[in-house]
Amino acid sequence: MDHDLDSLHKKIEQLTATVDAQRVRLEELENSANGSAGLHAKLDTILEQIQDQRRRQEELAELRGDLIPIANHMIKLSIDELAEVGSDFQLEDLFYLVKRLLRDTQLIAGLLDRLESTVELVDEVQRVGKEAFNQAVVSLDRMEQDGYFAFARGGKRILDQIVTEFSEDDINALGDNIVLILNTIKEMTQPEIMNFVRNTLLVAEQEIDKPIDISYSGLLSQMRDPAVRRGLALTMRVLHVIGAQGPENGADKTLASPN
Repeated sequence: MDHDLDSLHKKIEQLTATVDAQRVRLEELENSANGSAGLHAKLDTILEQIQDQRRRQEELAELRGDLIPIANHMIKLSIDELAEVGSDFQLEDLFYLVKRLLRDTQLIAGLLDRLESTVELVDEVQRVGKEAFNQAVVSLDRMEQDGYFAFARGGKRILDQIVTEFSEDDINALGDNIVLILNTIKEMTQPEIMNFVRNTLLVAEQEIDKPIDISYSGLLSQMRDPAVRRGLALTMRVLHVIGAQGPENGADKTLASPN
């Protein structure tokens, strides 16, 4: 009985070992399959990189083919230009120039800063100048509409006539008496004088075409008007002032004497 049990346990252990061995083998197969998929992915990545590298090489080859004619032309042009320079150019001069530039780097940087400041200043001046020009155009247009330029043109014609009609002696005499002339104009432009002249001209313009009685009776009838008598008195006063500005009374009598 015990012998049968032992045989049974041995068979069960063998069966268990066989199952375990099959499970391990299955796991190994699964791992092998997963590794093959990763290997294929790595191969695809390598192929893509190889294609990219080949594409870059083709682009570089195409660029090289385009640049070679340009480089050859530049080299030929440089050789022609250097041939024109001839013996005046020395390699030592180029080295000296390079060293000079290296020593004066700070100076060149300062000059560039000043140049930038100048450019900014020029830009600002251009902006302000443009605004000022636009404002000037607007102001000139307004002055043209208001008639300033027409007045200036008329003033120029007046000046042309003055220059044509007056000699140098007349201009000198005008300069000597300019103060008196201005004072006279100042007195004439007083409101009372201007109103008097204006009213006189308006009345004269209205009465000039009306019939006038110049008979003695008509004159005597007009003398009865107080306004006429006042005007006559003022006229006589003005005549008195005018007469006082002339020669002396003795000279007048001498000139009036028949002998």
